[in-house]
Amino acid sequence: MKLRESVFMLFTIATLAALPTMAKAQSLVDPVEPSRIVASTATQGDLVYTRPTEEIKLRNYVFDAYGPYPIAGAAVVAGIGQMDNTPAAWQQGAAGYSKRFGSALGIAAISTTTRYGLAEALKEDTLYYRCDCTGVLPRLRHAVISSLTARHGEDGHRAFSFSAVAAPYAGTITAVYAWYPGNYGARSALRMGNYNFLVGVGENIMREFFYSRPHSLLSRMHLHDPGAAPEPDSK
Repeated sequence: MKLRESVFMLFTIATLAALPTMAKAQSLVDPVEPSRIVASTATQGDLVYTRPTEEIKLRNYVFDAYGPYPIAGAAVVAGIGQMDNTPAAWQQGAAGYSKRFGSALGIAAISTTTRYGLAEALKEDTLYYRCDCTGVLPRLRHAVISSLTARHGEDGHRAFSFSAVAAPYAGTITAVYAWYPGNYGARSALRMGNYNFLVGVGENIMREFFYSRPHSLLSRMHLHDPGAAPEPDSK
């Protein structure tokens, strides 16, 4: 538990440190394929943004909610819960692991559904766009900032995203009041929501630094994440 709290504190500090520069986080990479998410042009270095189609949104939603990554993540979270024996009422063994795995997968699905649903209602584009900057710290800052913002409007400008921030807590609140043992309450939902949010930050960091290029091993294994925008075409 102390290790989790320490990790949470470090991510919180990184997030707060990145907030003053949020207004400058406009330099984003545009994708190559117009049929995927955005179109890019090289006219005087300007970036042209095209909002994703409904088909693209649906495809990304299905992948993010029910694809290999949330399943693998749920397996890891269930394993951690099994080692910590939390919730204790679910006990150990295969039955306990199954409950923890189903719970983690349910939280992920609800969080993702909330994010896409709110983004649709608020006209937000919460897809991750890799930074066109260089250096570890600027890219890390971009990944953290992208966890709190989304693209808005026809020009795709960056602004605070209510859907991105609210979604992690929607999943844990639902879990606490729908299927968790009775001794879990609002404080537990908030704490679990914090961890859920940090998982999203970690996913953005992975997308920023470990993006699977078209001919990478991950792409050949059909594990390429469509939630991350591809790199621009080099000319």
